[in-house]
Amino acid sequence: MSGTLQAAFESILPRRPLSDPVYVTEAVSGILTSARRAAASDVHLIPARDAFRMAWRVDGVLQSVWDFPVELAPRIVARLKVMAELLTYQTEMPQEGRIRESGTGTASSTEIEMRVSTFPTLFGEKVVVRLLGERGEFQQLANLGLTDDVRTGLAQLIQATQGTILVAGPAGSGKTTTLYACLREITAQTQGQRSLVSLEDPIEAVIPGVSQSQVNLAAGFDLTTGLRSLMRQDPEVIMVGEIRDRSTAEIVFQAALTGHLVLTTFHAGSAASVVSRLSEMGIEPYLLRSGILGVVCQRLVRRLCQCSRPGTDERDKLGLRVESFRVPVGCAECRGTGYQGRLVLSEILLPDQTDVGRAILSRGDSAELEALARQAGMLTRWQRACSAIEAGQTSPAEIRRVLGLGDV
Repeated sequence: MSGTLQAAFESILPRRPLSDPVYVTEAVSGILTSARRAAASDVHLIPARDAFRMAWRVDGVLQSVWDFPVELAPRIVARLKVMAELLTYQTEMPQEGRIRESGTGTASSTEIEMRVSTFPTLFGEKVVVRLLGERGEFQQLANLGLTDDVRTGLAQLIQATQGTILVAGPAGSGKTTTLYACLREITAQTQGQRSLVSLEDPIEAVIPGVSQSQVNLAAGFDLTTGLRSLMRQDPEVIMVGEIRDRSTAEIVFQAALTGHLVLTTFHAGSAASVVSRLSEMGIEPYLLRSGILGVVCQRLVRRLCQCSRPGTDERDKLGLRVESFRVPVGCAECRGTGYQGRLVLSEILLPDQTDVGRAILSRGDSAELEALARQAGMLTRWQRACSAIEAGQTSPAEIRRVLGLGDV
């Protein structure tokens, strides 16, 4: 277990018997409060044969925090279900809900939102709580930490009247945060003079000035059905939570080519692979070439704590082409991890560059597209990573953890 996280959580546990009816209520409140103070993005409550284990995802890494007695598991799960307005008696099917709490300690009232997901397992129900943060903390485009070229490129793209902007990356890489920042930028620039709508699964934050909708699979309201209906709502800017299949992709590009600006996300490891994977889905090259305004791919890596030291062992470079680097040490400030906070590594691919556009039309693979984009001036995620290492912002080990063992 993480010693400092464990100690911090232990200090707020209720000082009353486990059998006390109030114990679980206070314990759950303590879980959510302490996890938020630790800047955790997710709380995992995992049933096992001998314990009900709790782990927090902090800076993208899951860390064990506490083991509750196994007999407390049903009571803790039930309490979270009540808070999220879920069915407490439904234990054999997954459920999803939301918890909303009023923020404290701020000059203006804020609302803290949490998403609760339950899932049946061998030893009982597992619960994951996603801490969405305070509504006032969601970021604007200018302070997402994007490099100047990516930020400027995005700012120019969102001024377009039609086309598709895709933000790619794995789960937890901040894609939705980037899209929300783009929507806020558009609403600020247009002052309500453009019709903005969204179709999400789920809605993660309320964006003033945007008509937001959430899919409901149980009612037959999926992304494809919702998008077809949204087209009759006179939209000018459409945010689609994610392209997951060919039918959604086809409607997105139809919308982009009929006078709509579409912002969406896609799971892919690089900007170039977004285009090649959409082509593999069966989207025609001319639609990709004409419909895509730009593709941003981003990853979040942990930032080195100030306790880091210069690296001297060449083996610690892990094959990365860097002149200098630092390695994590660990201190009380970073809870012994050697890292504190995260930074974003991003790349932006623009299909309007002549050679890149030709490669898209000829169904070039991702390696060819990336090589041509680099020749046109695109700085890749690997180049950003090496620059961040040499600037002392992160370590080679962290880059390999996030980006893998690919070629630099």
